[in-house]
Amino acid sequence: MTTAIPAAGGADAAASPSVRTARGGFGRYLFRRVLQSLAVVLLVSVIVFALLHALPGGPARGVLGQQATPEQIAAFEAANGLDQPVVLQYLAFLGRTVTGDLGESYLLNQSVADAIGVRLPKTLLLTGLSLVVAVLLAVPIGVYQAVRRNRAVDYWLSALAIVAYSTPTFFLGMLLILLLSQTAGLLPAAAPQGSGVAEVLAQPAGLVLPVLTGAVPIVATFSRYMRSATLDNLAEDYVRTARAKGTAYRRVVLRHVLRNSLTPVVAMLGYYLPVMFGGALVVEQLFNYPGMGLLFWSAAQSSDFPVLLGCVLVISVATVVGSLLADLVQALLDPRTRGGLR
Repeated sequence: MTTAIPAAGGADAAASPSVRTARGGFGRYLFRRVLQSLAVVLLVSVIVFALLHALPGGPARGVLGQQATPEQIAAFEAANGLDQPVVLQYLAFLGRTVTGDLGESYLLNQSVADAIGVRLPKTLLLTGLSLVVAVLLAVPIGVYQAVRRNRAVDYWLSALAIVAYSTPTFFLGMLLILLLSQTAGLLPAAAPQGSGVAEVLAQPAGLVLPVLTGAVPIVATFSRYMRSATLDNLAEDYVRTARAKGTAYRRVVLRHVLRNSLTPVVAMLGYYLPVMFGGALVVEQLFNYPGMGLLFWSAAQSSDFPVLLGCVLVISVATVVGSLLADLVQALLDPRTRGGLR
């Protein structure tokens, strides 16, 4: 009788112990990080809810104003469930949130979920374009600096990166408006207006300044990471081996060093998601861009607390998801980051 020999790369039963251990280690790491992320989101919801009810006079006074009578406040609280114990209010809020119900706006005459749902895609468009532009610029700049390290161009680009990183977003945006819109007349100062992403994309010229304002600080950060990673890889043995075999330096950099140097930049993409959302609040206000950031500012000025709470929760979830994705990418690329799992 002939005994079948499992083919290489077949079922899990034929996998080596090290492969099975790595898979199990990543599974445990994934489970632990997801639980941690859910705990963080829950904690954020508790903090935001507590701060909302810690306002002088409560949400009712903030919406109705200081001139509201006790009867008006009582009617408002009864209509919005604010006359219930705080614990019951939070549990009701949490239950609605799980089902996608973020409550009703006090002033917009629509649900918070609808208000955010209309504007969130436009914010994602703005942040997504800014991130793509930043990566497309930062990667070649970082590699260029690394291969010309300690030369004049490296020093100049490093100085520009420090200036760009240190410049506040609102000042950078105003500077771009002054130079490219008011002085040169090349681009419109106002962002495109529209109820949907397609209408916004139909006016590409109006997107240039908001996208640049969001992208420049990220270019400054990512280019520094890319430069450092490229320098580390240029000192590796495989580069010396390839050069010793006669491979052209340019070919080694483009085919090997570039790919290996992208790891920290890929990991940073997830961590920068919340940073970009925070920057979008300023960019959208500055350019009057009809996204979630502008919605947040309008709700803050008009004391529309359900909208404020919904925006904060969406940004918090985006922060947690971005951090989770970045950690998972890091764990896949480097198993040593899984926290003791080998």
